[in-house]
Amino acid sequence: MSGGSGAARVDEWLQRKGAWLREFRRDLHAHPELSWREQRTTNAVFETLTAAGLHPRKLSTTGLVVDLGPVPGPGDDGRVALRADMDALPIHEATGLDFQSTNPGVSHACGHDAHTSILLGTALALAELDAAGELGVGVRLIFQPAEEVMPGGALSAVRDDVMAGVSRIYALHCDPRIEVGRIGVRAGAITSAADHVEVILHSPGGHTSRPHLTSDLIYGMGTVITGLPGVLSRRVDPRSGTIMVWGAANGGSAPNAIPQIGALHGTVRTGEHHIWEALEPLVREVVGELLAPLRIKHEVNYTRGVPPVINDRAAAVRLADAARAVSPDGVVDTPQSGGGEDFSWYLEESPGAMARLGVWSGEGRQYDLHQPDFTLDERALEMGVKVFTNVVLGYAE
Repeated sequence: MSGGSGAARVDEWLQRKGAWLREFRRDLHAHPELSWREQRTTNAVFETLTAAGLHPRKLSTTGLVVDLGPVPGPGDDGRVALRADMDALPIHEATGLDFQSTNPGVSHACGHDAHTSILLGTALALAELDAAGELGVGVRLIFQPAEEVMPGGALSAVRDDVMAGVSRIYALHCDPRIEVGRIGVRAGAITSAADHVEVILHSPGGHTSRPHLTSDLIYGMGTVITGLPGVLSRRVDPRSGTIMVWGAANGGSAPNAIPQIGALHGTVRTGEHHIWEALEPLVREVVGELLAPLRIKHEVNYTRGVPPVINDRAAAVRLADAARAVSPDGVVDTPQSGGGEDFSWYLEESPGAMARLGVWSGEGRQYDLHQPDFTLDERALEMGVKVFTNVVLGYAE
């Protein structure tokens, strides 16, 4: 099959079904579901795929997977996988859209409704090629739950064997800083590992006039607040993008009393996989050394989140080529993000790449993800389907 004829068939499918795809996305947007609760979304996708003659398989939690194309035989490279996440955020929507969330306090403020719709459109377009005997490569489409929580629904999906027989995997993620019709591509790290750190401090307590008779817990909290990020910046290669930031500090209630307990909560992030693996023992070591002179007892609760998404160079080139086949200026460079993305768990199994899908209209405000009034240009749905199908068609050649 030539990529040209396949792409023409996809264009024709979008002409017929583009309005339907937008309506499907709007229905998902109006009925957002939190992580691990995506029952309605799962069923909507499942029923649509089944009606198209496909045979999706629901995962053990929520979400589903469906295969298309020939089954790879001995000596074949394996299936090309495409992934979309399905969950929404605990954010009250403030867009004023006609189809805004009907679920109070929950909204698709990260574009996962678009991700799901794009992958569904890709599945249906490729299904028509497959039915005509023109899909020359095995494809797996993964509709994943719970990306917004750590350690992420991707890890559960991997345990459900969605990567069995997969040789490479791709994903797109909405980016409101990139104009619609373009994608942002980067080889190497495109997101960071994101871990949670909790430090609980204990003191006998006492009067602030006599700190020498006890352990000054608030002073110890301050020492850790400033000391841990500072020491990490000297113990870890700064080129790795490693950063420690506190988000919450709680302790004490009276100005003249040294409290008995305090707690710090923060995140530590890095763009290097080998540094991510070494961070937990280093954090524990540094916290202990900072508090030892102050005689403050403590405990460190370190929760590993997700690894960094490190794009395979050849896979990143594939995504760029797929976008340029849509438009000669369809690719822009994109920086590494400090945010976490559980797509990284798939890359622990097989090489692949994630690109940023432009959803900014090109005029007016550029929104950010996770904002109550986040909106996107729905022309990005068509761009996403074309990029995904072009990736597959490239392998089919």
